[in-house]
Amino acid sequence: MHGLHLIADLQGCSGDTPLDDGDALRALCLDAVARAGLRAVGSLFHPFMGEDGQAQGVTGVVLLVESHLAVHTWPELRSVTCDVYVCNVGGDNSARAETVMAQLVAAFDPSEPQIQRVQRG
Repeated sequence: MHGLHLIADLQGCSGDTPLDDGDALRALCLDAVARAGLRAVGSLFHPFMGEDGQAQGVTGVVLLVESHLAVHTWPELRSVTCDVYVCNVGGDNSARAETVMAQLVAAFDPSEPQIQRVQRG
């Protein structure tokens, strides 16, 4: 299926969104999706806990009518990986995907952002 897949590796994150807070990450992702004009149909964010009971990273996904957004965090490394994939059936959603990714990058404020753009289909 034709579409755009944005893949980000974000190192040295110093933004205000806590990387170990599943609820905050869910809110950030859902807000970014809505602001970009994409349509969420569901989400799941799973926090990981260490043996000492302390919060660690989070894995989350937002299912979209247009495809998906996924995020994975490593607070101890101040790192985030995320991807946004949109299919372009019935219209080009590429700009919307770029808007979502730009909002995530701004929120995580990485010192070393690496973003790949893959044309699918």
